[in-house]
Amino acid sequence: MNQSALIRPEWTPATIALMVLGFIVFWPLGLAMLAYIIFGDRLRGFKRDANDRADKWFAGCRKASRRYNTHFSTGNVAFDDWRKAELDRLDEERRKLDEMREDFDAYARELRRAKDQEEFDRFMRERKNRPAGDQPVVDV
Repeated sequence: MNQSALIRPEWTPATIALMVLGFIVFWPLGLAMLAYIIFGDRLRGFKRDANDRADKWFAGCRKASRRYNTHFSTGNVAFDDWRKAELDRLDEERRKLDEMREDFDAYARELRRAKDQEEFDRFMRERKNRPAGDQPVVDV
């Protein structure tokens, strides 16, 4: 996320001023700004999840419509055979593309996991190699 943006989902002077102004002008505006400050960082993940769910739902609709539309006949046997062969070829291409997308998603997840693991390992090495006087004291 661009951290130089004036309005971002954090407690900055600009967002606080907008929230107060929103409550003064019309209380739902202030409430909306408060919700953005508190929950705004989760909006990107929510949008991605909603888009993924919608994509899967529409993919199911496309598959269902292809099933229903392939059963009727035009009366021309040669055309019907050609049409069925083309639809089968397109279905195979779609299946290959879906597999490639799943493979790429798994690859991207693995890259994120490896990056997180590397950052965690670096943190643990730096923490272990700190002199004893630099250790933060935690009161329980």
